Amino acid sequence: MIKNIASILLLFISVTLSFRHAWDTLHYKNNPESVKTMESLGISEMFIPYLAIAAIVIGLFLLIPKTFFTGNMLNAIMIVMIMGLAVRAGNYRMALIEIPFLVMPFIMIWLKYPFKFK
Repeated sequence: MIKNIASILLLFISVTLSFRHAWDTLHYKNNPESVKTMESLGISEMFIPYLAIAAIVIGLFLLIPKTFFTGNMLNAIMIVMIMGLAVRAGNYRMALIEIPFLVMPFIMIWLKYPFKFK
């Protein structure tokens, strides 16, 4: 029971973060801090819509039982990419902040999809 509640909670958090990141990425010009961060990571303005699309796809994949594993793996890959860009830019603080978010998809895979449809 506790395992199922933890899985539901992590799924809700992960999907919410994914859609929130997509929204923030699409509206990056409204937030000068986001523009500064993306520029420091070396993310070009042309690549930004693709990041938003990827975040939306990841959020949708997490909601579908058959693509739950794939969504978590894509989420982990995206986080590792951000961590790598941060380390390359010399922003070690950002890379360290991403570690709990990197662990989350693997915990979710271990806990499995919380809703069983039979």
